[in-house]
Amino acid sequence: MVELLSPAGDFDKLKTALAFGADAAYMGLPAYSLRANARNIALDDKEALEQLRVKTGKKLYLATNILFHQDQIEHFEKSAGELASWPFDAFIVSDLGAMDILKEYCPDKEIHISTQASCLNARAAKTYYRLGAKRVILGREASIDDIKRIKDAVPELQIETFVHGAMCMAYSGRCLLSAFFAGRSGNQGDCAHSCRWHYRLAEKKPADLALEELERPGEYYPISEENGYTTILSSKDLCMIDHLQDLIDAGVDSLKIEGRMKSLYYVAVVTRAYRKALDHVDDWKEYRKDLFNISHREYSTGFFYGNNNKLDDDINTPTIDGYERNYLFIGIIHDEVKPGIWSLDVRFQVKKGQRLEYIGKDVLHLIDDDYTLLDDQFNEVSQIDHCKVQYLKTDKPVKNGYIIRRLNEGDLRSTALLPEQNNT
Repeated sequence: MVELLSPAGDFDKLKTALAFGADAAYMGLPAYSLRANARNIALDDKEALEQLRVKTGKKLYLATNILFHQDQIEHFEKSAGELASWPFDAFIVSDLGAMDILKEYCPDKEIHISTQASCLNARAAKTYYRLGAKRVILGREASIDDIKRIKDAVPELQIETFVHGAMCMAYSGRCLLSAFFAGRSGNQGDCAHSCRWHYRLAEKKPADLALEELERPGEYYPISEENGYTTILSSKDLCMIDHLQDLIDAGVDSLKIEGRMKSLYYVAVVTRAYRKALDHVDDWKEYRKDLFNISHREYSTGFFYGNNNKLDDDINTPTIDGYERNYLFIGIIHDEVKPGIWSLDVRFQVKKGQRLEYIGKDVLHLIDDDYTLLDDQFNEVSQIDHCKVQYLKTDKPVKNGYIIRRLNEGDLRSTALLPEQNNT
């Protein structure tokens, strides 16, 4: 069975990821993770983490995937022994020094090579396996054909790849501008130094602005402004929900969702959509629609099909539309404290009369416009707010862990579907 791996930016998101269908989750501690600004798993979560792992039987992976400077690696080695007692099944690393330390201090834990290591070929994959890696998370540039050839060459090595979430135009000096503008990849030693070229704003046609480079007149890079600003380096988001079988057939063992910095609502909606698609449930495409109701950029299939993007233009063309978001995440339903009355974790204000929806792992949505809001004394109130003890009275069949959302005011419910694709 292929693994569905979801992000856990903190303990609440971890519980949500597992409850909404993930087979495993990856997370960070306060240090040594590339998502240092996420809340991450706190040091006092250790016991609760162990209990959750025992209760669910699902796997937990720790990201220790920064590139370590000398003082950092020395500190890491001093604290590595403590990691052995944490209930993690594997460590995600990109630094070979960190890998060596973890093998020494945590020999019973698996090592997974981070996508930051940019493994893109079978010889590199085989080398990592020989060094003790159980799994490699391939670089995002790997095509489906690359994946198959790597898996065929090293069948004993597990392959993990991202299937959904944000993509980078450039990271760790691995700039993609040269490949886009000149067809010359800086990652292959053929950088055209596009960042140093001379650009100007040009009118492609009336009221349509674009970047034009000095030596390439008539070749336009579209630009759109909103409130006087533009996002020329913001790549599209990855979405492979229509093509999971291609990845599975190529030999992928774990399908990874990006988003440790994203909301709990994002984790729930994306995880359950991919869970339904993997399980081939009859109505999985209804859950798929909800991928358009979370905050997202324009979707793409990234590099998996080369320049033949199955959704839209090539991923190297940045989207100019910014984020889209149709729903607001209101909060989480907790315990039924009295018949039909539920305690809440409120994240966004609700006013009486607003139409609410409740979603669960196996509940697409329950619509409710006949509920009652209650304060901490169970008195009816006209609104509830963040960081207060409040309750919801409803006759809908909700459960602990259900998520509450409502339409963004002024927006219409999204009924858009990703275009149906064939793989020819």
